[in-house]
Amino acid sequence: MPTPLQPIGVFDSGYGGLTILRELVGKLPQYDYVYLGDNARTPYGTRSFETVYQYTLECVQHLFDRGCRLVILACNTASAKALRNIQQLDLPKMDGPNRRVLGVIRPTTEVIGTYSRTGQVGVLGTRGTVTSESYVVEIEKFFPELRVFQEACPMWVPLVENGEYDSPGADYFVRQHIDRLLGKSPGIDTILLACTHYPLLLGKIRQYTPIGTTILSQGRIVADSLADYLLRHPELEVECSKHGQRAFLTTDSPADFDRQATVFYGEPIQSMHLAL
Repeated sequence: MPTPLQPIGVFDSGYGGLTILRELVGKLPQYDYVYLGDNARTPYGTRSFETVYQYTLECVQHLFDRGCRLVILACNTASAKALRNIQQLDLPKMDGPNRRVLGVIRPTTEVIGTYSRTGQVGVLGTRGTVTSESYVVEIEKFFPELRVFQEACPMWVPLVENGEYDSPGADYFVRQHIDRLLGKSPGIDTILLACTHYPLLLGKIRQYTPIGTTILSQGRIVADSLADYLLRHPELEVECSKHGQRAFLTTDSPADFDRQATVFYGEPIQSMHLAL
């Protein structure tokens, strides 16, 4: 009888986490992965803390039920609004073997200070991520000397998900928020894209930022962090199955998901519907 898969779970409210998964697969292709996009209830960025927590917990529990021992919240809003509660309140009460849930905020904040020469960094994110102050709090822990400036970009996710990320119409909204962020301090030399959708706008973001500005996307940072985490936790690493398999789940239409997902993941996929 074949050994049941114990994949690494990757969760996002929609498509953006596929940019994280792409980097994880590139860095650690030997592992099995299952991706869950809660597209039927996206966006999370405008929802309350309690709602995001409940939705995220449901999806994490489903990934555990599918055999995952480790789940990555590849969603900044879920990481900001739900991760701490899940880690502190829910994981200790769960039956079965040791399980872990990790987010995308801490890996980024652990290294962001090494990129800045001026000690001033900008954070671009959804309204939910910015309002949570999660990046400000976490950066303070690792780089207390850094000055952090935030800007919420509520139109950027809809632009990306409607296929307008490379259109002339996107320029107005990209430039507007870049100008607002840089207007908060001329010394900002490093900008973090604190939303997994934003890498698709990278070309336009570079167009409206000064030459020499460092633009950080999270995918590679999270992949490097996961590789290090697995090395430091061999008891968990040995439980992750390694057949190079990928599975994709969506709470909305698989046909719609597959069509959009190619843009984020970089290659065609075939998903299955999940009813929650």
